[in-house]
Amino acid sequence: MSAEMSVVIPAHNEERVLPRLLASLADERLEIIVVANGCSDATADVARAAGVRVVELAEGSKVAALDAGDEAASVFPRAYVDADIEIDAAGLLAVAARLRDGPELVASPGLRLDLSGASWPVRAYYAVWEVSSFRRRGHIGSGVYVLSAEGRRRFGAFPPVIGDDRFVQGLFGHAERATVDDAEFVVRPPRTLRALLARGARIAAGNRQLQRAGLAGHAPTRGASLGELVGTVARRPALWGPFLIYVGVQLRTAALADRKLRISDEVWDRDETSRR
Repeated sequence: MSAEMSVVIPAHNEERVLPRLLASLADERLEIIVVANGCSDATADVARAAGVRVVELAEGSKVAALDAGDEAASVFPRAYVDADIEIDAAGLLAVAARLRDGPELVASPGLRLDLSGASWPVRAYYAVWEVSSFRRRGHIGSGVYVLSAEGRRRFGAFPPVIGDDRFVQGLFGHAERATVDDAEFVVRPPRTLRALLARGARIAAGNRQLQRAGLAGHAPTRGASLGELVGTVARRPALWGPFLIYVGVQLRTAALADRKLRISDEVWDRDETSRR
């Protein structure tokens, strides 16, 4: 049976979580390429043991890994999947079917947060995040996105930016993006406030990097998004307390992002609390 889609998995020292993902994706309809980049563990060996194609890079770079995965992949639709998420083959194939049958050019499965073990500030933050316009309107990324061949032609090599998923989302208008609710992937957010702030700083720095480079595309402005979120929260008294946490986190991550960009720190800040 020939493959129906390609799956590119950039992996940097992911020997702990990669077996779970590859086991759930075991399906001959998927052409799977694991790009082990800058690894000092057994990531590549784990991938080979699962019987998938492995590309090894000496440099630890997600952008380089994505480009190398593209060079190795041969099928569209094409998924780009983080090693630490949970998704199965049926979910990815459902998203691929949507892109083949519909007018959209990029799609993601529905996202479910696993907040088990998370501290109460983290839970409060994500309670508000879940009702944000970014989350509810064609959310692409947070661990997986799938492009059709036409969608992939929208850009060349991945740009040297922190947030590849936000870059890809910004390339497409709302009518060109789809969230396939019949499919689902699971993300384990940071478990502690400190880890949440570190992750938020990376995301905020990535967003600003895109804006400065003129690559933000269709991303909504922060002011418009915050204004709409205030209106949404105002109608939900249960979110008033969590909203204070949310705003505090946003302000702190903005300050941390400024520092990150000033010192040109583009190191991939990985959250270890969600990988335990």
